Amino acid sequence: MFDNRPDDTQYFYTDFDPAGAALDGMKTYAVTFPAGQEPPANGFWSLTLYNEQHLFHANELGRYSLGTKNNGLQKNQDGSLTLYAGATSPGADKESNWLPAPKGPFSLYIRAYWGKEGIADGTWQPPKIEIAH
Repeated sequence: MFDNRPDDTQYFYTDFDPAGAALDGMKTYAVTFPAGQEPPANGFWSLTLYNEQHLFHANELGRYSLGTKNNGLQKNQDGSLTLYAGATSPGADKESNWLPAPKGPFSLYIRAYWGKEGIADGTWQPPKIEIAH
């Protein structure tokens, strides 16, 4: 009833790491967008974390997604952007780029609203998830 039209919203999601194992909050994962290769959207984009029931994970930061609406994201020296997901903070210097996860399974979604050409035509692909530690 309230579905978005495909040309308005595009989602990329995963429940698995590159080895095919379920994402688990006991590990810390990194998603790095190379410089200038964040999701191309006219509206906004976000990396959003959902628990195993596909609901937001309640956390002390009240943070459920990171993206264009976050002014405090820290870029790497080369201009790339690394976002982290896990049950424990990746460190004070990276906490602005951290999505707190449950201590169990979770999902990550990249949501893009009003995608530009790279998303609309399928040529833009999300970066691979890496295990940070």
